Amino acid sequence: MVEERSNTGSAEEEVHHNIYSVANLITALRLLLIPFFFAILIRDTERARLTAFTIYAIAASTDWIDGQIARRTHTVTSIGKIIDPLVDRLLLASGVVGLYIIGELPAWIPVVLVLRDVYLLYGSYVMERHHTILPVTYIGKVTTAVLLVGFSSLIAGWPVVGGLGVVDLSWLPGLGEASASLGIWFVYVGVVLSLIAAVGYTFRASRALEQVKASERQASAR
Repeated sequence: MVEERSNTGSAEEEVHHNIYSVANLITALRLLLIPFFFAILIRDTERARLTAFTIYAIAASTDWIDGQIARRTHTVTSIGKIIDPLVDRLLLASGVVGLYIIGELPAWIPVVLVLRDVYLLYGSYVMERHHTILPVTYIGKVTTAVLLVGFSSLIAGWPVVGGLGVVDLSWLPGLGEASASLGIWFVYVGVVLSLIAAVGYTFRASRALEQVKASERQASAR
């Protein structure tokens, strides 16, 4: 759920250090929605799930909105480039943990995603110690979008599709005879994409560290 952060914007992007902007305000509001969403979701009543879905959908959609506002109004800020992806990760984490608590997800899915987050957070720490931050990848953005759609569908419990009838295992919903929310398939795809992104991050981080160490050796040899 944690993706790589970018250390540089696009060529047209001017990064400001002022924290006060409309985009940052939207990000802050999205952050405030997360605990309300989680508290309502785990009540696990029909009304609570409808309310939780509405809050989650609003929070997820504002992720795209604040980014567009920041770029179109040329108000991209350094704090926004850090806080925005962190809020995204919190939104995903609240979704996966909440869905596990109410029995909509098997335990292995939050375990895989959380362990992957821990791994990438440690990787980010190592990279920042060497003053290097890897840019966001397209697959990372797609992973976030796919998981948000999947979690939203599972929260709403709609649409429901028939099971594949391949293997009847409780920890693989949708593959047995029982019907399941279409969202579970988005989650499966999101998990696979997140692991692919983690592998890609590992290779890119290794190359970047090699370049940094090579530069350090050259500097010390002078």
